[in-house]
Amino acid sequence: MRTLYNRIAGQSLERLAALSDGLFAIAMTLLILDIRIPAAAGIHGEGALWHAVAALAPRFVMYLMSFLTLGIFWAGQQTQFNHFARADRDLAWIHLAFLAAVATMPFSTRLLAEFITFRVALLIYWANILVLGATLYFSLVYACRAGLIKEGVSPDVAHALERRILIAQGLYALGAALCVVGTYWSIGFIVLVQLNYAVAPRLPFGRRAG
Repeated sequence: MRTLYNRIAGQSLERLAALSDGLFAIAMTLLILDIRIPAAAGIHGEGALWHAVAALAPRFVMYLMSFLTLGIFWAGQQTQFNHFARADRDLAWIHLAFLAAVATMPFSTRLLAEFITFRVALLIYWANILVLGATLYFSLVYACRAGLIKEGVSPDVAHALERRILIAQGLYALGAALCVVGTYWSIGFIVLVQLNYAVAPRLPFGRRAG
């Protein structure tokens, strides 16, 4: 009975996609909610307000970086779903693990915003991205091996999707390694990588990533 349940559980891609869309929307919204409006009690003029808003610049950079991160991974997950014929119990749990990493993004973003010069905060943020990439990659590999890919989908398509994930993760790892020089170097590089993927295939990395 238990074996039969495992065979029939979690087969709806539509329900999995709906859950993913909802959780991505919540995580993206929480990113901006972490940016607090300056306290009115401390503002006594136009200049003071400008200074207070300017002081929020690092948080806006973190917001942009994480919004791009989530947008890229949302697009990657939806691309996979478009090539899957169905899901199964194991694939559903892989994507639940992926969504757990999505839900963690507001935390790692806020931690980095609060401790922007600390390497530990940067590495925790990178680890969050690493888990996102690893689970998405594992999802694709599992789907290919389990026969969940739609008929007629060329193996080249799966290879292109795998290659895109691996190249992106390699670039993110390089960005994380730059924290040896300084966390601002890491953040700047990661933002450039994300902007590249957001406008791919117009830029070189996007073309190589497939």
